[in-house]
Amino acid sequence: MSFVARTLRPVTTLARTTRLASRFYASEASGAAAGKLVVNFALPHESVMKNKEMNQVDMAAVSGDLGILADHVPTIEQLKPGVIDFISDSGSQKYFVSGGFAIMNPNSVLNINAVEAFKLEDVDPQAVAANLAESQRLVSSAKDELTKEAAAIEVELYESLQSALSGKSK
Repeated sequence: MSFVARTLRPVTTLARTTRLASRFYASEASGAAAGKLVVNFALPHESVMKNKEMNQVDMAAVSGDLGILADHVPTIEQLKPGVIDFISDSGSQKYFVSGGFAIMNPNSVLNINAVEAFKLEDVDPQAVAANLAESQRLVSSAKDELTKEAAAIEVELYESLQSALSGKSK
C-alpha cells in the first residue's frame, strides 16, 4: 500500500463516519410546524411568501418533477422553467418560474429562490403564443450563433409556459 493510500484511509473513514452521523433522514427531521411544510419563496426584488404553512409543494426540477411534503429528505434542487404548485388547506396557488433553486432543510422548511415568477392565472396565453412564434422565427433566421442560442432559450421558456397554461407537464 502506498504512503498516500495509508494516509488517506483514516481520513476517508473519519469523513464517511462524520457524514453518516450528521445526516438527517425524513423520519428523523423534526417539523417546524406539526405535519406542515413551511415555505419561503423569494425573488430578487420581493419576498412572495414568508413562513407560509403548506401541505405540499410540487415543482419541476432538473432532476425531475418533485412533490415536497413536511419531513422530506433534505435536498438542493435546480429548478427548470415550469410551474410550482403550492398546496395548502385553503387551496392551490400556481406560479410559473423561469428557473432557480429549491432548498429543503431538515426542519421542514423549504426555501425557493427564483429569478422570475408569475402567478399562472396572470399570464396571457395569446401573448405567450405570439412570443413563441417570434422566438422560433429568430432561431431559424439567426445570422450568428449567439442570437440563435438566445432565441432557443426563449423557445424553451415559452414552450414550458404554454405547456403549463394548457395543463400539461413538460
